[in-house]
Amino acid sequence: MRNIFAATVLGLALALPAAAKAESLADAMRSAYKSSHLLDQNQAVLRAADEDAAVAIAKLRPVLTYTAQASWRQFNNATATVTMPTPNFATDSASQSLSASLLIYGGGRARMGGELAQQAVLSARAGLINVEQNVLLNAVSAYVDLQLKSGIVDLRASNTRLIVKQLRAANDRFSVGEITLTDVSVAEARLAAANAGLVAAQGDLNVAREAYKVAVGAYPGALARLPNLPSLPQGLDAARAVAQQNHPFIMQAQYQAKIADLQVAMAKAAFGPSLSGSVGYSQDDTGLGNSSVGLQLNQTLYSGGERSALYRKALAQKDVAAANLLQTTLAVEQGVANAWSGLQVAAASIAANAAQVDAAKKAFDGVSEEASLGSRTTLDVLNAEQDLLSARSAQLEAEARRYIGVYQLLSAMGQLTAEKVNLGIPTYDVSAYSDAVKSAPLTSTRGAALDKILSRIAN
Repeated sequence: MRNIFAATVLGLALALPAAAKAESLADAMRSAYKSSHLLDQNQAVLRAADEDAAVAIAKLRPVLTYTAQASWRQFNNATATVTMPTPNFATDSASQSLSASLLIYGGGRARMGGELAQQAVLSARAGLINVEQNVLLNAVSAYVDLQLKSGIVDLRASNTRLIVKQLRAANDRFSVGEITLTDVSVAEARLAAANAGLVAAQGDLNVAREAYKVAVGAYPGALARLPNLPSLPQGLDAARAVAQQNHPFIMQAQYQAKIADLQVAMAKAAFGPSLSGSVGYSQDDTGLGNSSVGLQLNQTLYSGGERSALYRKALAQKDVAAANLLQTTLAVEQGVANAWSGLQVAAASIAANAAQVDAAKKAFDGVSEEASLGSRTTLDVLNAEQDLLSARSAQLEAEARRYIGVYQLLSAMGQLTAEKVNLGIPTYDVSAYSDAVKSAPLTSTRGAALDKILSRIAN
């Protein structure tokens, strides 16, 4: 179906030089993505992932410790004693030591800690994807609403010009005695109402401009016509299936459920022993030194019930996460169904409004012709014109609702991201961080790489 709304508002953008390049919907979405500082958030999430993974890996590695110690001591005694024959003397000492320790066995707690850190990062990223969807949906809504308000202003201005003509015609007919002063007064009243409506529409347009600035990051220039709508699944069931696989809320709940499983496993492993080994060497200032090698087995025999309580708490949290996953899935499916229903209503409204516009246009033309023959009053013409204005306004609003509704459905399915709508913006690679930190580097190479991306796209 041709996009009636897009065709109607073509060229109704704000006044700018004709040579200025029109701002497309994709341009607005890219600007919204950048101005929302999502890339800054991505950078922080990425670096946090680097450090969390490095911390988890470090627990599997030996800990090397170097200690140096020096001391000086002054003894002050009034008289000599058997143990201290010299009344006043001082001593000094120094030593240094090097030791290393390694967790040999911990019931898998260190490994599970690394997996938990990874799942936590993926969960945070899923939450960030939903923020990204909201940012892009707000940009689409602001772009479409601005074009809608521009179209309404144009319709109101056209309506005002038409009523001015009707008022002139009424004055001419009154001057020759064809109508009464009442008809002229009716036209004057309608003109005043039309002017008030135009001012109100212009105010709504200014409000839409401010909303656009908040959503996109800058005031609008000339807006291009709306592009063709993206394709959608063939039916509601297909849309739900896409949402179940891709919606960030469901993904986040899945990661949280995995985290809860790992926490149960870690709480259970805490009942078991841990085995660590150590080696050390120390030397004092006389050159005397000693070496040591040791194994240490730790096993908590009784902790007042604390570990049992922590294990039961982990089990309860696992049940919470499982229930949250089920409830989140239901909520997402409901959101898809609501968005789908909204599209169906908008499509029906468009068809009904199109018929209404066609009928109102015929009625206005007929009443105008009959008025010219003297069989209709000025009020009849003005009423017919008002009906046509209302029908055209409703048509624009229905088209705008349908257009925004498509993107609302994409968001409900988890498909409204910079990558999936092909905005051409560098995005955060959720799976790459583990490769960057698998050796627990001293610095974050992935963070440095993202800095370069940010610098490039900022120009």
